[in-house]
Amino acid sequence: MGIKWRNWALPVAAFALLAATGCESASDAPAGSSGVPSSSGAPSESGARSVARVCAEPATGPAKAPKGAVTIDPKVVNDLAAKTKSSPPNTTFWLRPGKHRLEPARYAQVLPKKGDRYLGAPGAVLDGRKKNQYAFGGAARDVTIRHLTVQNFVAPHDEGVVNNASSDGWVIEHSTIQKNSGAGMMAGARQQVRANCLRDNGQYGMNAYKDGDSIRGLVVEDNEIVGNNTGDWERRKPGCGCTGGIKFWAVDGADIRGNWVHDNRGSGLWADNNNNDFRIEKNVLEANDGAALMYETSYNAVIRNNTIRRNNWVEGRKYADRGDNFPYATVYVSESGGEPRVKARTDKIEIYRNVLEDNWSGITLWENADRFCNSPANTSTGECTLLVKDTDRCARPAITEAPLYADCRWKTQRVDIHHNRFLLDASVVKCTDECGLMAVLANYGTYPKWSPYKGKRVGEAITLKQHNRWHDNVYRGPWSFVATNTDQKLDSGQWQGTPYQQDADSTFDPRAGG
Repeated sequence: MGIKWRNWALPVAAFALLAATGCESASDAPAGSSGVPSSSGAPSESGARSVARVCAEPATGPAKAPKGAVTIDPKVVNDLAAKTKSSPPNTTFWLRPGKHRLEPARYAQVLPKKGDRYLGAPGAVLDGRKKNQYAFGGAARDVTIRHLTVQNFVAPHDEGVVNNASSDGWVIEHSTIQKNSGAGMMAGARQQVRANCLRDNGQYGMNAYKDGDSIRGLVVEDNEIVGNNTGDWERRKPGCGCTGGIKFWAVDGADIRGNWVHDNRGSGLWADNNNNDFRIEKNVLEANDGAALMYETSYNAVIRNNTIRRNNWVEGRKYADRGDNFPYATVYVSESGGEPRVKARTDKIEIYRNVLEDNWSGITLWENADRFCNSPANTSTGECTLLVKDTDRCARPAITEAPLYADCRWKTQRVDIHHNRFLLDASVVKCTDECGLMAVLANYGTYPKWSPYKGKRVGEAITLKQHNRWHDNVYRGPWSFVATNTDQKLDSGQWQGTPYQQDADSTFDPRAGG
């Protein structure tokens, strides 16, 4: 899974932004970050709101053991795992202040029973000491973890430390999950992740993936997600598509709101492969090295009332310095669109009432003409669209005709981009006009030999026939527009004119800064 940044599957994204006034202490911020979200130019209809300040000001847990709780002693090695094993389901455990340890064995971990609850006192830490791979695992449902710091575990690549088995119904709140290898946590169906500090983990803050693609009803709310991908996995495994603040895989129904996603290496939020029905709202996405939001080979989303600023400076500049003229954007929508046949709370991708300020480029809608079910260019190997159950059907001669001609490829369609503010001060970003691009395009189809999508077909479809619209937006600064392919770079008049007819009722002030 994942995307190749060059010819085959250029990334995705769909995000948004809102005002921010919260802060984090400089000591908690990663190198190169002020740790403080800057003031916003959010439109008044969005309203200013404070960002999650979780890492600097974590909520404290109960100073005394709740009635009936089992007390865990940090002086006793493996006390937490042992008492969990000997207690019945639905037990509450209270961890005293101090550093709690498991046995110094690779697979030693806590295996909760159904309904168990873990509460940390102020200063309670579960420390893997770089010896244990996992903190909490097993198949139990409806487990709760609150007010606990979990750190220094060494989960393998693509695996997670908390809820490593992706069990359902977990609630993880007011906790700090930091400095672990792999992902800070995995996700299961109906998981609620609220008001946590997900910081400085080796691969992801959270990896929302489960075998069988059965994650439903995920809530990620009011978290601070900062400094993740310390392992720089895209450099170690080029093109792996395996990094970011949070990665979502085949999640059906997610509410991502009120989070502060900043200073992550790579993308901030990345939905990859058959996700559906996302609401991404009231987040602050800033200073991530890559795109703030990527929405790839997925369906049906609402992205609104977000503040998105100063993203993609590292990765956007890297490609520009190589002479690459592709519009690597801050919000990437790649082979993703609205599909009424896939049940969701919306039947399109709607991106509205966001503020995008001083990012490296804006929104790119992209389709890789060579990427479809059964194509070797499909980096989500073996996967097909949600409209085709049997991937083998996507072959000649059936793929050349309806319905498979349409249904065997993920399409960027029914994307509605409106009432956003796109603000760019090139002197802040320190760039020329290559950092102020808005785009809708595809590559020239060439591969494989049996592909029915060769030539300009996909480029013309995404630009003119698939109901992708910009309108009623505000632009300040030196914006340019790319349509059909990378050779078609337009000014605002050409973008609004025939045949593109984009950004009706939008306003442009190229002389204004951000």
